[in-house]
Amino acid sequence: MTLKVALQMDPIGLVKINADSTFRIAIEAQARGHSLFYYPPDRLAFVEGRVLARGWPIELRREVGNHVSYGEETEVDLGDYDVVWLRQDPPFDMGYITTTHILDLIHPKTLVVNDPFWVRNCPEKLLVLQFPDLIPPTAIARDLATIRAFKAKHGDIILKPLYGNGGAGVFRLDPNDRNLSSLFELFTSMSREPLIVQKFLPDVAKGDKRVILIDGEPVGAINRVPLAGETRSNMHVGGRPEKIGLTSRDLEICAAIGPTLREKGQIFVGIDVIGDYLTEINVTSPTGIQELERFDGTNTAERIWQVIEAKRAAVA
Repeated sequence: MTLKVALQMDPIGLVKINADSTFRIAIEAQARGHSLFYYPPDRLAFVEGRVLARGWPIELRREVGNHVSYGEETEVDLGDYDVVWLRQDPPFDMGYITTTHILDLIHPKTLVVNDPFWVRNCPEKLLVLQFPDLIPPTAIARDLATIRAFKAKHGDIILKPLYGNGGAGVFRLDPNDRNLSSLFELFTSMSREPLIVQKFLPDVAKGDKRVILIDGEPVGAINRVPLAGETRSNMHVGGRPEKIGLTSRDLEICAAIGPTLREKGQIFVGIDVIGDYLTEINVTSPTGIQELERFDGTNTAERIWQVIEAKRAAVA
């Protein structure tokens, strides 16, 4: 089976080819005989009943500084494609959300990965609320009194933007901290969105585990260890990836959320687990598959394409 594959992503010429998950997925597709077309999100358009994208056919290679060749720029009808990857990075703002509405118009005839309707309705820090027994004590509010009461109850908390990503804007406020009001004023002056607060989990010092699920099934995990003196473990802010296995608790969490992910068409998902707690379910642009492949030899990209090819074959 050969598929026509379109990649909606941030500039492909700038990716770090030994870390970027989209690059790994795309180069695996190319190795399997699928053709690739790349376009940035701002080149997606709805025009008179058609979903169009302006971009380039591409060929990839694993050569640092010389990893992509572009064909002639052209406009294509995404309704003629077999697969579209929704892979631009957050922020999960109205621009991002609008692309999901447009891609809704061609899915599932064209398979959009992940399903854009449920990407839009399952933000990373909100989908976890459907599993209250799996998550740490959590509150979502824009009301300072509510957040103060939560801090008074739990003492040591994490405060962060509800739609943030990559560890940006994440603050730990311990029992002696006096900055809650100032941070609240800062966040609310910049955005109309609520904030999320969670009880601080000391186990984060041992790492924030990224577990990869494909079509609701766990395939492996990497551990992300924060720098000394740092609360955040995200690799964007210097977290160190290391080899780790799946615990019985990890498998319990995956068994609980897997059917929901599968039902909602979330083929490639990365969840975050600290100690015994699920903290996020990342469906927009999860990462970690290249690190997992280096540590365990697990070819997650191959597993992803096996699932996609089976779904395409079922409707052929």
